[in-house]
Amino acid sequence: MRLTTKGRYAVTAILDLAIHDDKGPISLAEISARQNISLSYLEQLFASLRRKGLVSSTRGPGGGYSLQGSADEISIADVITAVDEKLETMKCGGSGDCQNNSRCLTHDLWCDLSAQIHKFLSEISLGSLMDRNGVKDVAARQDEMIQSVLMQLSLIHISEPTRLLRRSRMPSSA
Repeated sequence: MRLTTKGRYAVTAILDLAIHDDKGPISLAEISARQNISLSYLEQLFASLRRKGLVSSTRGPGGGYSLQGSADEISIADVITAVDEKLETMKCGGSGDCQNNSRCLTHDLWCDLSAQIHKFLSEISLGSLMDRNGVKDVAARQDEMIQSVLMQLSLIHISEPTRLLRRSRMPSSA
């Protein structure tokens, strides 16, 4: 089994949403900034998550995405499968035509491993991930970093008119 970027990003993005869900709808731009995931990629992922009923969207000013239900009810397996990722290790995809249209020697082994992976990820909810100290620490660091960037941007915007005003008052050297 190889979990692709699509599955990893989907889990990361919806976990970010779950962590900040108490603040109301969260914009994809906020998630993009915190997680360094392309906004257009997030739009694709959240369209799939919305179709599968894991998130809901709110339009307009102050809009964004919210979890559809409790973080404790959404498993990591739900998220990965919602974005069309497979949780299987079989080359044949479980069809049993692994070797010249017949079952291979290790087919049952890989089926069992896939079942274990799915079981493992089904037992982990977004809520249980949020409760982990490491996750809380990373989320706090990301929030601080975003606040710092926003503060720097606001200072730039505040100082820019002042700088321009001073420049316009300077006598010309004609």
